[in-house]
Amino acid sequence: MRILVTNDDGIHAPGLEVLERIAARLSDDIFVVAPEHDQSGVSHSLSLNDPLRLRKISERRFAVKGTPTDCVIMGVREILRAHQPDLILSGVNRGSNIADDVTYSGTIAAAIEGTILGITSIALSQTYHPDDHNVLDWDCAEVHAPRIIKALLAEGIDRDVLINVNFPGCPAQDVKGVSVAIQGRRDMQLVRLERRNDGRGNPYYWIAFERDITERRPGTDIEAIGNNRISVTPLKLDMTDEVSVTRYARLFDRAEFASSQKERAE
Repeated sequence: MRILVTNDDGIHAPGLEVLERIAARLSDDIFVVAPEHDQSGVSHSLSLNDPLRLRKISERRFAVKGTPTDCVIMGVREILRAHQPDLILSGVNRGSNIADDVTYSGTIAAAIEGTILGITSIALSQTYHPDDHNVLDWDCAEVHAPRIIKALLAEGIDRDVLINVNFPGCPAQDVKGVSVAIQGRRDMQLVRLERRNDGRGNPYYWIAFERDITERRPGTDIEAIGNNRISVTPLKLDMTDEVSVTRYARLFDRAEFASSQKERAE
């Protein structure tokens, strides 16, 4: 099995080294294609206005001056074009990617791009320790990820579905199990802007987030992580809300709407 490993924290990130060791427990055919620099929060962006610069570090390790999505495309369409990967692993991210994080995360985006290209893709993230946000128990992901990935591959992952796996902020031996969870929601009032001034007194801003978590609704990834459980969340490429499709179809099929459109046309 050929595995393509990538991330959004950059080629020198400790989580990437952890993921390489995880991948090595699954296969001996591993390639790494990761961003040259930290690309956290870039979501599914592409570098359309700048060329992609590829730096070969070793026979199977490459750095790309671009986004995680760029890295996956470079890996699949250029570096491994003659022999495509069977699996893409993205991470291990520094910090969780739960709830609304999935819309911002470059780690998730790399798995999305792999899925779009028809390759089985899994994103992995390690949550910070709840009592010290400077501590990451990388051993939690390293110990548990191989069996999680093996189980998912054995069961099968549907086409157009990627898997988002988050490991709780605790030592590996303190994990209380695995929860297949739905995506939660954060209180976005936690987003704030920090205003500062440069040396000339001109203002500039940092986007920042409060560390407090919101209500742990049952069955969500937020609840799972809060209970020291590994969260496994399948995500679909198709973001269509089927319930709303039916409701709006009925709206625009109504006789009064159709007749008003006809009158305007005449």
